[in-house]
Amino acid sequence: MRVSVIGGGEITDAESELAEAVGRELGTRGHDVVCGGLGGTMWAVCRGASEAGGRTIGILPTNSVTDANPHVDVPIATGMGHARNALVPLNGDGVIALAGSDGTLSEIGFARVYDRPIVGLGAVEIPTLEMETAESPVDAVDTLEDAVSK
Repeated sequence: MRVSVIGGGEITDAESELAEAVGRELGTRGHDVVCGGLGGTMWAVCRGASEAGGRTIGILPTNSVTDANPHVDVPIATGMGHARNALVPLNGDGVIALAGSDGTLSEIGFARVYDRPIVGLGAVEIPTLEMETAESPVDAVDTLEDAVSK
């Protein structure tokens, strides 16, 4: 399964550890990670997935594949800036949303538009939005696997 992991480009150490743990869990289970390919959450989730033997796909906002963080296996340069936010959830079977801001919220919105299941782990919760919540990286991946299999 391909899992889009979304979150902030600038994150705290604790958020980085959480993102890395999510990536590690996904990689251990053999899932591909799709993300924006740059820093913050994207760097950490890719590092965790790579260390666990998983494959990472970075959908970059820039024109150059060399802009990807060093843990991205498959960089995709779009040259689309923030418009690439639609492509991140569209290329996953489901989404794990971590803490972030405006860009993360737009990706959550696109995930809903494209009917992708979303599991929030430390993400902002929007009462009217259908999004499962999880307590840990293991719980997030379990919950998403269940949602995708329905």
